[in-house]
Amino acid sequence: MTWEFEEKAWAQGYAAVCGVDEAGRGPVAGPVCAAAVILPGGIEIEGLNDSKKLSEKKREQLFGVITENALAWSVSLVDEKIIDEINILQATYRAMRQAVEGLTRPADFAYVDGNRSEGLSLPHECVVAGDGKIPSVAAASIIAKVTRDRLMRQFAERYPEYGFEKHKGYETRAHDEALLAHGPCPIHRMTFLKKFYEKHPDAPR
Repeated sequence: MTWEFEEKAWAQGYAAVCGVDEAGRGPVAGPVCAAAVILPGGIEIEGLNDSKKLSEKKREQLFGVITENALAWSVSLVDEKIIDEINILQATYRAMRQAVEGLTRPADFAYVDGNRSEGLSLPHECVVAGDGKIPSVAAASIIAKVTRDRLMRQFAERYPEYGFEKHKGYETRAHDEALLAHGPCPIHRMTFLKKFYEKHPDAPR
């Protein structure tokens, strides 16, 4: 992973370039999480990559390295109630905006993972698969993923029958079986369960 993208922004006069990414758009339970990270230029962080390509152990290790070395970092959660109210896309935009606004050192440019963004007040560029190309976006993907996974493990203690510590709220066979047996719990996204209830109309609600 090179600093090609950050260097392009620096050459345009931007001093504080942050990477932005999210975790948890697809699950049927729990919040969506976004992070923003400003890294010192040229820092070498061994193993830095798209969080989806890393083991849980490696992500946890890198979380500590990133938070210790970042010039600034911020994370934001938007919960299932807001997701049901405004939809997952708008909830993701809100989380990203809040993460950028929460940086202790303001960014003047952002690289956003993906192909679309909305509501960011600073100059920015969307980059598809940016979490595998841009160090600050990769760092943001790790911060978002680890933060959300930790929270889902806490929810697993509160709602042990669902197995959140294993699937982190994504729909799996075991998760479906738990829904069939117990119905949804307070952190389920009801708008995401429409297909489940179409398939299982007699399941508890």
